[in-house]
Amino acid sequence: MTGAPWASLRPADTRASIAVDLGAESCRVSLLRWRGGEPVIELVHRFPNAPREVEGGLKWDLGMIVTRLDEGVRKCAAIAEEGVRSISVDGWAVDYVRVDAEGRPLDDPFCYRDERTVEGERILHGKIRAERLRELTGVQLLRINTLYQLHADVLQGLPDGVKWQNLPEYVLARWGGERVAEFTNATHTQLIDLYRKQWCGEIFGAAQLRLSCAPKIVPPGTEVGRLKGPLAEFPALRDTVLIAPACHDTASAIAGIPAIGDDWAYISSGTWSLVGTILERPCNDKAAAEENFTNLGAVGGRICFHKNVNGMWLIRQCIDEWAADGRVWTVPELVAAAAEIPRPQELLDVDEPDLLLAGRMPQRINGQRVRMGCKPLDESPENAPAFASLIFHSLASRYAKVLERVTFHSGKKLKRLFIVGGASQNEFLNRLTAEATGLKVHRGSPESSTVGNFAVQMATLEGRRDRARGVDAERVSQWAGLLVSALDKRA
Repeated sequence: MTGAPWASLRPADTRASIAVDLGAESCRVSLLRWRGGEPVIELVHRFPNAPREVEGGLKWDLGMIVTRLDEGVRKCAAIAEEGVRSISVDGWAVDYVRVDAEGRPLDDPFCYRDERTVEGERILHGKIRAERLRELTGVQLLRINTLYQLHADVLQGLPDGVKWQNLPEYVLARWGGERVAEFTNATHTQLIDLYRKQWCGEIFGAAQLRLSCAPKIVPPGTEVGRLKGPLAEFPALRDTVLIAPACHDTASAIAGIPAIGDDWAYISSGTWSLVGTILERPCNDKAAAEENFTNLGAVGGRICFHKNVNGMWLIRQCIDEWAADGRVWTVPELVAAAAEIPRPQELLDVDEPDLLLAGRMPQRINGQRVRMGCKPLDESPENAPAFASLIFHSLASRYAKVLERVTFHSGKKLKRLFIVGGASQNEFLNRLTAEATGLKVHRGSPESSTVGNFAVQMATLEGRRDRARGVDAERVSQWAGLLVSALDKRA
């Protein structure tokens, strides 16, 4: 594409860069190198991740995570004989590490699924109304948010006055960066004033939290230091800059979309489906609040305006159930089989609270069908394609309804829909979504968070940063276009 806005992009310094993507199911360490002026992205290291039920609650194995990340960085250093110019880390939001005065972890961090936040949410809403929280933050009310976790710390009597950091920023600090909260990730805490873009003193006070314990907020594309410690002894890592990208993986995935203009929406499709668009200014009026749309940080000081919709969680939960019955289905097998089945007459409400819970998913789906007055489906593994067809058609229908409301709230005339994330490879669901929405669907990179991570690094290293907004969003999009184009050529 010689006319593409990224066609002539090349870095002046062609040393490598490393992108770390922390995932609740797996973590990845990827390497970007330049060969003949062209970018080459290689997944160097990947390892599984999952919370563990231990004494005290459901927690992440922080020691395992950082040890395996160090291993991945060492592997990259061994490959990149030209040297590594920069490292950035993105990951899932809301979870955090409590640290001492020297930045050392006091304990393994809680997982957002730990049920201690049920009580934390109930008690906090007695001190500050849910409606007031929404008014102040513009953020979808979810009990997994950092706010409820930190208040649960208070209720549990955990040591007061302890500093904390969200996980991606903690990893950067452990490697030598300063203690910060990157803006896109900080918005997920439900502790940020929507319009001032700073920590909200009213919320901190209601939750009995100390503002002095919160990190300094910085925009995406901030250089937070240089690599120190044992890793910096490797020749390739002796002058490596640490960059806070869009530290929230969804914001990073949206940054990985090579789209310029104002006529497009996105679905970040995975366990959850995040359905929305990019706004220049927040939308937090009564209607948006009642429909529980969220306003979260995006690259360039913009807003990710979207709604959480259930996603591939439904099919994966079903797969686990059928595997326990002795039949192992893969997602590609079910996608192919579902495409051969006639469209179901009745669709699911995929966002019914019961379908957000783990276990017995075929039975939960049938429970909803019975409540709707529909005949239950055969739950045997042999009938899995029927469940898959029902789930995929129901998701596409839900996406269309949410995008209608996105159009209403944003005032945009949407023409394009970019689907990114692991489930973007589900061509059957993509086709159903195109039919349901009437939009031109573009399949983005399944590793769009990695692309966005690298794109922010490249824009940062050019030195084009605004002190308040960070890197320029259009420039990040151009770098994303170059990287996606290179990936497509290699596919």
